[in-house]
Amino acid sequence: MPKVLLVEDDLEITQALESWFKQENIAFESVQSGGDALQLLKAFDFDAIILDWGLPDMTGIEVCKRYRDFGGTAGILFLTGKNTLTEKETGLDSGADDYLVKPFEIRELAARVRSLFRRPRSFVGSDLSLNGVSLNLKTRTVSFGEESTRLMPKECALLEFLLRHTDTFFSSKMLLQAVWPSESESSENTVRTCMRSLRLKLQKLGCGELVKTVLKGGYIIETDQSQR
Repeated sequence: MPKVLLVEDDLEITQALESWFKQENIAFESVQSGGDALQLLKAFDFDAIILDWGLPDMTGIEVCKRYRDFGGTAGILFLTGKNTLTEKETGLDSGADDYLVKPFEIRELAARVRSLFRRPRSFVGSDLSLNGVSLNLKTRTVSFGEESTRLMPKECALLEFLLRHTDTFFSSKMLLQAVWPSESESSENTVRTCMRSLRLKLQKLGCGELVKTVLKGGYIIETDQSQR
């Protein structure tokens, strides 16, 4: 049975979602503060987290970042009234997987939660290495030689995906579907923007040629030997 944690201080929303989860035979727990959420997340495993932005003691952004920093891998959906593009980018870049603006339809929330259930967990704590480049998935740190830098969540996800699928071309559309499977606000331009940011960081480390681009072919990491 899937298990969901709702972090929300609006009791009306909590009661409505609790009723729906019971109908769907989904285990459900709810808390009203970020501190209580983090305590539960450190002690128990959840398949998905529905997270409000504005909590009494801390922001949902802080909860999300802390959870990812200690290795949490459950899918996170922001459920919030904040609806500007900048706020959506901030939420997703903090480590969330999806974003839904209030007011919302239960059917849409249900579809997005089911998408989080289907999404494979990241291989937290493991390293991917290739030709002197190392990616630590727990810290989202990429290293080359003596230099290292930390990646944003989607930059890390892009690099992880390409390192796990070397010698294969992926178009922006394919990467969008692989890394942003339920984010309706994202587009192929989002992928290209994120890729430019990732490659700039790799270039500063001295390994800017790791991810190659072929016109009309897509992105690829080429290798003769892959150590994953």
